[in-house]
Amino acid sequence: MFALAGLLVVIVSVVTGYVAAHGQLLALWQPFEIIIICGAALGAFMIANPFVVQKKVFTMLPQVVTGSRHNKRFYSQLLGLMFCLFQKSRQEGFLSIEEDIESPFTSDLFNRFPDVVRDHEVVNFLTDNYRIFTLTGLPAYEIEAIMDNEIEQIQEELVEPGHALNRVAEGLPGFGIVAAVLGIVITMGSIGGPMEEIGYHVAAALVGTFLGIFFAYGFVGPASAHLETLGGHELKAYLCIKACLNSVVSGYAPPVAVETGRKLLPPDMRPSFAELSIELQQYR
Repeated sequence: MFALAGLLVVIVSVVTGYVAAHGQLLALWQPFEIIIICGAALGAFMIANPFVVQKKVFTMLPQVVTGSRHNKRFYSQLLGLMFCLFQKSRQEGFLSIEEDIESPFTSDLFNRFPDVVRDHEVVNFLTDNYRIFTLTGLPAYEIEAIMDNEIEQIQEELVEPGHALNRVAEGLPGFGIVAAVLGIVITMGSIGGPMEEIGYHVAAALVGTFLGIFFAYGFVGPASAHLETLGGHELKAYLCIKACLNSVVSGYAPPVAVETGRKLLPPDMRPSFAELSIELQQYR
């Protein structure tokens, strides 16, 4: 919501200042300049990034406006899921959760937590590492080392969408210049014609430069920074799982293990101790 408010502030501020200085709004409407700038930027984005990164960027972009899906509700469900998984394993043995671990997306236990199940990467990280513990019985420090290596790779993947979009922001002013140069070429073809026509083409060319810079610093650049923040929120989910699994492997009871994970969550998205206790009561 704050991102949407910021978007409106950027647009209103620029437009208001321009109109107050007796500028004509219609002069800024140059659809062909927009096609050149945005089309070239999209093409360059597709050339520079593999499909998996492109898909991740377009998947995350709506969250810039709607907010991170890794919110307080998501983390509450994640902690609840791990509590249920650890509790069932402790009371009924590892064999009781084998089917849940092998097929989490069809498991009744996992589907009690819909926000978490929708995040396949987080679910796979949880099930894969818990499976390693149940099958091998490795000590806590070795399980932690395995998870640390995986999290390091995940962290690199989570920051890549923001970096990819930031490279687009860096290129947009250049594409604005391209649009401006093409506008000047058109203007040169109008030399000898009416002054009004020449003035129109020159204005269109200058608008191309303006749009490239405006899109870069007003929209795409801030959006890329927001994607990096979203990636940081998602990373906290993996760190939370790591802390909880490490505690269980070390022999702590499920409520204690879940509490160690809760402490690693961002303060503004972390359920309080009392809220978590109430949440876990319904799963006991």
